[in-house]
Amino acid sequence: MRHIDFNNKKVLVRVDFNVPLNDQMEVTDTTRIEKAIPTLQYMLDHGAALIVCTHLGRPKPGADNSKYSTQHIVPVFSKLLGTEVRFVDDVVGEKVEAACKDLQPGQVLLLENTRFYKEETDGEATFSKALASLADAYVNDAFGTAHRAHASTTTVANYFDKDHKGFGFLMEAEVKNGFKVLKEAEKPFTAIVGGAKVSDKIQLLENLIEKADNILIGGGMAYTFFKAQGGQIGNSLCEADFLNLALEVLQKAAAKGCNIYLPQDSIAADKFAVDAQIQTIESNAIPDGWMGLDIGPLAVKAFCDVIASSKTIVWNGPMGVFEFPNFANGTLSVAHAVADATKNGAFSLIGGGDSVAAINKAGLENEVSYVSTGGGAMLEMLEGKILPGVAAIED
Repeated sequence: MRHIDFNNKKVLVRVDFNVPLNDQMEVTDTTRIEKAIPTLQYMLDHGAALIVCTHLGRPKPGADNSKYSTQHIVPVFSKLLGTEVRFVDDVVGEKVEAACKDLQPGQVLLLENTRFYKEETDGEATFSKALASLADAYVNDAFGTAHRAHASTTTVANYFDKDHKGFGFLMEAEVKNGFKVLKEAEKPFTAIVGGAKVSDKIQLLENLIEKADNILIGGGMAYTFFKAQGGQIGNSLCEADFLNLALEVLQKAAAKGCNIYLPQDSIAADKFAVDAQIQTIESNAIPDGWMGLDIGPLAVKAFCDVIASSKTIVWNGPMGVFEFPNFANGTLSVAHAVADATKNGAFSLIGGGDSVAAINKAGLENEVSYVSTGGGAMLEMLEGKILPGVAAIED
């Protein structure tokens, strides 16, 4: 966005302020707002007037959606930005046009929730054009919604030429770091993939097989792979519909020379609870009535050794039920191994979702190269998909 002349310009800025609110309609986690401040401040410092838009939650047609009004965000947004934020209770139309017309350089206007209009999620052209007509330039800093072809994230960009549209700093960093892993990865490249379900990660695995030297698989999804190979997994999580696909992944990886590491041993529990009885056992020999809830000590050592010898690391998904102290060791050990490898010169990308919560829990968010805020968008990028919100600016 540094190529845009912001002086005396009105700029439509798409941010991702989809923040949690409590029953008093107060913002309980301001991280997403904080992440957007550098972009907004840069434009204000360069003489812009800002028209800010975002979605909030998932409003339903015909329901009372007052709890999803972006007006609830105004107090904390004003405080973090250090300037008064005005609010208009619509997204397009005469009221919004009048509010934008009066806007002076240095002033900030927040529009109502874009998803109060069905046209937003449909990416509808007339709505997008009306939104675009409010401003001289467009900046998208909402990487978290870049995988959605919505009006305010994608279609609106069609109404601005390349000199008047760009990525905000957050979006730019997410795209740059995602591409670094996918296009410029220094070898050896290791991907750590965890989480509960193979079905959620199958496309990710298939894309990473083409690029990575090593893939470490942990979390509940590992047991589908053990079951597919004839292992005994007790009551561990297993997606029966994906047994054949799991075998195909292993075969494709072998053909491509990509090493897949499954956890040799597991911490198994007799129930899914904090106070469960536990035992360490081979992952493919878990007795009935027991379930694997974390990777075991042998797996931790093997995984950490691979991570230590890697030059590029991407991590998506925990190694176990890290919310329970008894089953957090695998995930926290991996977090420390990634931080240590980074200290020794590796590039590490923490790719959204529970991995971010895990790296934060370990207190290591500043010890890795990049922590993505993108969740689903980063997952789709790592799956090799083109993100509509990115393509709309780059094309």
